[in-house]
Amino acid sequence: MCHQLRTWIWRCLISAIIVWGSPLEASDSLPGSEATGRQGAVSAGGAEAVAAGIEILKRGGNAADSATATILALSVTDSGGFCFGGEVPILVYDARRNVVEVLAGQGTAPRLATREHFAKLGGIPATGLQSATVPAAFDAVVTLLDRYGTLRLADVAEPTLKLLDRVKVEWHPLLARSLRRLIAAEAAGGGDRSRGLRLASDYFYRGPLARELALWCEQHDGLIRYEDLATHVTRVEEPLSVDYRGHTVFKCGTWTQGAYLLQTLRMLEGFDLAAMGHNQPETIHVTLEAMKLALADRDVYYADPLFVDVPIETLLAKEYASLRRALIDREHASLEQRPGDPRRGKALLPDIDKRKGLGGPIHDTTTCATADRWGNVVVATPSGWSGVQAGETGIWLGTRLQSFNTWEGHPNCIAPGKRPRITLTPTLVLKDSKPVLAISVAGGDGQDQAALQAVLNHIEFGLSASESMKAVRFGTNHHVGSFRQTPPVLGSLLIHADAPPNTITALERLGHKVQSSSGALWAPSVIRIDPAGQFDAAGDARSGRHAAAF
Repeated sequence: MCHQLRTWIWRCLISAIIVWGSPLEASDSLPGSEATGRQGAVSAGGAEAVAAGIEILKRGGNAADSATATILALSVTDSGGFCFGGEVPILVYDARRNVVEVLAGQGTAPRLATREHFAKLGGIPATGLQSATVPAAFDAVVTLLDRYGTLRLADVAEPTLKLLDRVKVEWHPLLARSLRRLIAAEAAGGGDRSRGLRLASDYFYRGPLARELALWCEQHDGLIRYEDLATHVTRVEEPLSVDYRGHTVFKCGTWTQGAYLLQTLRMLEGFDLAAMGHNQPETIHVTLEAMKLALADRDVYYADPLFVDVPIETLLAKEYASLRRALIDREHASLEQRPGDPRRGKALLPDIDKRKGLGGPIHDTTTCATADRWGNVVVATPSGWSGVQAGETGIWLGTRLQSFNTWEGHPNCIAPGKRPRITLTPTLVLKDSKPVLAISVAGGDGQDQAALQAVLNHIEFGLSASESMKAVRFGTNHHVGSFRQTPPVLGSLLIHADAPPNTITALERLGHKVQSSSGALWAPSVIRIDPAGQFDAAGDARSGRHAAAF
């Protein structure tokens, strides 16, 4: 029997198994916030989306298949934070090739989205159709499935269709119809799985659905046109990374904020955090001060590297980190924004850009991490909110253009075809070339603040996934906000209200402007993998995260 025929028969058998039964049967118990297992794990937002992903793993799918099923289901269960027409940056560890790759699931500014257009409007709106980037999420998950998965769109979309068919809100039947049209387009590929997936993507971006979306946008004063959709691609990129205490930490490129977590780790290498102790005042202080310095660099330099020269090699260099680390005063909190000057090898940039925007509402995102028994890991941060439903398609479009600014000469100034510098920022940690930690966080500018603490909780303090998710978190608004450029709150320190009173008092004595929070302080999901292959999955129950493993 030829290899192609064997592969086709195997895929048919797997597909038949997956179509049989539903991961969302009423009799099934839904996942909680933590779980352990050896065969596979999912940690994400909505419980039913986690159930969809874990069932795909149980029925023979791999981490990419599971992540695709989870992400599609999140567009229903977590629709307030992620829409089908939104975006999803993805990090993938491919065990077969032993590589980490980025799927750049972020749409660009449409051709009509010029700086001049939004300057006339007084800025980029926080809501509505004018703020929509080109939808990126669907092609990103198709690329994920095609490049790393084993199943068809029809297989992994089945749980989402079951959710939509319950018709809890008016747009569910409309989106179900569009999804079924995409599955029908896939079926035209016959026995060629890859061809079928590309046909589904073509139907969305270059076929009938693309024309319907473009016409609806044009008729309703939107900026997206058919040409914007037809030229969209999901770039496969090299990740950024740094080594830290024998681990390698991976992030997406500077079209996200993720590299500032790497910069922060570079600075923290000079402190013995483990000796200081977990969540002790001194530990919180130096961690926060390092974050503030890295965030200042983020605000000045980060942008789409296809459009501007981001000096990322220098920003991540040990020598530059040493210059910046010397600015941390262990006795006093900084009350200034202090970007560095990597191009001249200086600790401080003499003339900083102090332009600020009006700010806008901070809406949430959602989370997704999956791992399988073959060693593959996928971590993604799906998002898209406050947009508009594109008529009878049932597809909601997001408002990510507001993460640009309109400041002429700034690296992140809006331009047609450019990706906004976004907050979405999955994290993957390897040790001895194998994944040990996957982290996804929802929560705007706080995403990498929570992700950094999850990394430190694992590497420095040896916390389990569930211990890490339950631990006190802290952060800051000492930065320019990523949503319509909210002015910074200099010296701010946010911390969980259940932090010990003596810790809060000590931080105030150091000059931090402490604000206790009874809320979750962002929404992390993690999967921890030990050397023996045991999965320890957890989500922050305070923020509605769920996890499952088997």
